[in-house]
Amino acid sequence: MKQTRADLLVGIDAGTSVIKAIAYSFSGEQIACAAAPNRYVAGQGGAVTQSLGQTWEDCARALRQLGEKIDNLPSRCAAIAVTGQGDGTWLVGADDEPVCDAWLWLDARAAPTVNQLRSTFADRGRFDATGTGLAACQQGAQLAHMAATSPDLLRRSEVALHCKDWLYLKLTGQRRVDPSETSFTFGDFRKRSYDESVIDALGLRAWRHLLPDIIDGTQSSEPLSAKAARETGLLAGTPVCLGFVDIVSTALGAGIYTRGAQSACSIVGSTGMHMRAMPAEAVQLNQDRTGYVIPLPVPGMVAQIQSNMASTLNIDWLLHLASDLVSHLYPEVTKADLVPHINEWLLAGRPGELIYHPYISKAGERGPFVNPAARASIIGLTDEHRFADIVRAAAEGLGMAARDCYEAMGPIPREVRLTGGAVRSRALRSILSSTLGTPVRVTDREEAGAAGAAMVAAVAIGAYATMDDCLDDWVTPRLGAIELPDPALAALYGRGFQAYRQARESLAPVWDMMTPASLGSGNNFPDQQKRLA
Repeated sequence: MKQTRADLLVGIDAGTSVIKAIAYSFSGEQIACAAAPNRYVAGQGGAVTQSLGQTWEDCARALRQLGEKIDNLPSRCAAIAVTGQGDGTWLVGADDEPVCDAWLWLDARAAPTVNQLRSTFADRGRFDATGTGLAACQQGAQLAHMAATSPDLLRRSEVALHCKDWLYLKLTGQRRVDPSETSFTFGDFRKRSYDESVIDALGLRAWRHLLPDIIDGTQSSEPLSAKAARETGLLAGTPVCLGFVDIVSTALGAGIYTRGAQSACSIVGSTGMHMRAMPAEAVQLNQDRTGYVIPLPVPGMVAQIQSNMASTLNIDWLLHLASDLVSHLYPEVTKADLVPHINEWLLAGRPGELIYHPYISKAGERGPFVNPAARASIIGLTDEHRFADIVRAAAEGLGMAARDCYEAMGPIPREVRLTGGAVRSRALRSILSSTLGTPVRVTDREEAGAAGAAMVAAVAIGAYATMDDCLDDWVTPRLGAIELPDPALAALYGRGFQAYRQARESLAPVWDMMTPASLGSGNNFPDQQKRLA
């Protein structure tokens, strides 16, 4: 007999490279998963863009594929929730049509504008409200850069969205944003609302009308439109909830906050997110104006975050390097063929032999320091070092970057909960634990981001009275055993970290000398400076 009762929740997680649609039971069991590749394009001058239309088509396809895996999914789906990649700018104009391809969080074009805005007196007040250091990846900086260099884009726009907001528009026909992206970009993390002084500090008063209304997905939903129902195969009228930004959704699913425990969580993905849960009133902002403070879908609770721009992107670069070399002899070998060898390289590499700074992104670095000119480096090479040593050093560099981020927020946490595809590697977890000098735990939840979104829907439709109740079922039982740092490695890495940080501070003038003028102080943009003055 076919199941006809609405007993499933669907979480959508639209990442930078993959969109996933996952069905869960009301108690948090994953029932089925479907995924579609999500493509982006790197262009000239640091541009990194993504097609809005293609992103929606990929999302709709993932939902249709999920329906093929679950008997009678349309009738069984009680609610849908969507999260997605943070930052970036998704401009939408008349008739809800895209104005241009989205500027992603990887896009570096706003770097000169960031340098100028950070040098103004008003940026101090902006940081005090948002708790977030300004970086080229953020929508506020990107809109300010567009206003100075491409105002026609904004004149043709009716609303500025983020990835998940765009998908929510396509699902419901409503232009909305959630409290998390609002607060760290344009608002006040304590009030979870827009802050007009922040908008003025960004020079965006003339474009204030582009900012959409805020809704909290734990408290509201809107029905799936008839058009979206036809494209996804789901039932029109199904409640759709706007989840919090992907880093918050992923951290929630991975255990950053569980009843009675204000924990820490690191997401080891394309980028590295390192965060602590705490009451909003307990946040102490740093003097360097770096990091993020983002509300959690729990009343009064926020995540204080430092994020290094590139995490596993560094491993991807090494795999590309290796596959380029190998393909000259064995053309059939691809980067994917080399992934299973990462663990053996990690184990074969000599610990602590090299210093690797993981600033491989063209956008530079955003945490715990902001420098669009920052670049990756390997220090200490001799003719005895081999590829495995470099792979090991790159993994150690990810741990050092995580430690750099946590130390910028205070003492190293007593425990860090890890998530992201890379932490399936026991060797990498050991390196991370030892570089941090603290125990780590992982959750057996493979898709924490979609789960975090689905938990928002579970509270919204009343399946759980509070998020604490939901976390008791969805997260706490799934936390793995505590993994302790290796004492010898922790001592080695503790000494190495001082060299790591001193080297990255010493390299800053070198990065500046190597930087194209377009990413420098902005002196080549006199018209832009006049507009931002």
